[in-house]
Amino acid sequence: MSEPGAPAAGDKAPRLQDRVLRGLRWGRLQEPLGFIKVLEWLFAIFAFGSCGSFSGETGATVKCDGGGMTAISIQFGYPFRLYQIPFGMPNCEDESEARTLYLVGDFSAPAEFFVTLGVFSFLYSMAALVLYLRFHSLYTENTKLPFTDFCVTVCFAFFWLVAAAAWGKGLSDVKAATRPSALIAAMAVCQADGVLCNAGTTPAMGLANISVLFGFLNFLLWAGNCWFVLRETPWLRPPAPRDSAAEQGAIDKQ
Repeated sequence: MSEPGAPAAGDKAPRLQDRVLRGLRWGRLQEPLGFIKVLEWLFAIFAFGSCGSFSGETGATVKCDGGGMTAISIQFGYPFRLYQIPFGMPNCEDESEARTLYLVGDFSAPAEFFVTLGVFSFLYSMAALVLYLRFHSLYTENTKLPFTDFCVTVCFAFFWLVAAAAWGKGLSDVKAATRPSALIAAMAVCQADGVLCNAGTTPAMGLANISVLFGFLNFLLWAGNCWFVLRETPWLRPPAPRDSAAEQGAIDKQ
């Protein structure tokens, strides 16, 4: 039986949570170092979310001479291994049989690198925010932490530039490979006499275009943050003011 006034076991978790929340210095978010980290955290989510969740549709219609019209609809999306996406090409000579073809191209490397970088940026920004808000004194007193943060920030800025440029080039190749005209050109049946092939659904690439935009915005954020992180390193940090009381005590001892 617990003594009167003793805290209950169920109260320990809320008190621990309150103690952690009270230790967060939310005012750090108004400083450039904290505010930019919040933007990096958000923009990383937008970058890998818009790329990783993209899906599109392309298609064409084939009308054989004296026959009915066949609609071809193809779904594609992340990670853009188009060569693994099949579709059926109608056979106008024998309408009961359809030949299986595949889209052309593999653009998974730039897409997966882009998404992976976004996930790692999200995780690092979240860890850095916890360090800034909860353990800022440790960040300022330990000279190795700002230097490590500066090196990681420079690396992320460089990788975002590479990832955004590579994914932008990969996306343009995806557009070229999935447009209806490329689909019609790949089907031999469309070259036969008396066969009419027309463009079907045109892929809507707006979300993919936004992902490239967020990639370059992430580069600008990380590159700009290099300066603010550099100011926290021993190279540019102003020397700490000397304690005048300690100096006076040393003089008195002499």
